[in-house]
Amino acid sequence: MPDPITALYPALQGLLLIALEVPIGRLRSQTNVSIYGGGNPALAAAIRRHANWTEHVPLVLPLMALLAPSGASAGLLHGRGTGLLAAQIAHPFGLDPTNMRRPLPAVGALGTLLVSVVAIAALRMQAL
Repeated sequence: MPDPITALYPALQGLLLIALEVPIGRLRSQTNVSIYGGGNPALAAAIRRHANWTEHVPLVLPLMALLAPSGASAGLLHGRGTGLLAAQIAHPFGLDPTNMRRPLPAVGALGTLLVSVVAIAALRMQAL
């Protein structure tokens, strides 16, 4: 049986993944573009939002899952899970194909990096 805390965050991330996938399908249907973005900025942004999730979350969730049985505190696990979820929500909402200088993508990227580094460091310390 998985730890309830480490089971919660993959479930929440799964909901976020679906929320990021639905606009891509809708835009592909509207624009009749089946591969890449077809030069459509809205579709390209939706694809990038989804890609950011797929680049980071599948690495960080297993790191978090490994922390639980090795004695990590509930606070550390909730902090990592909440931080990753918040970062992965901030990033897509901030992406704008017409304006690169918005703060939310940077907040999302930095938050994801911080969660990753803390999880890696905690596992490394436990391994020693």
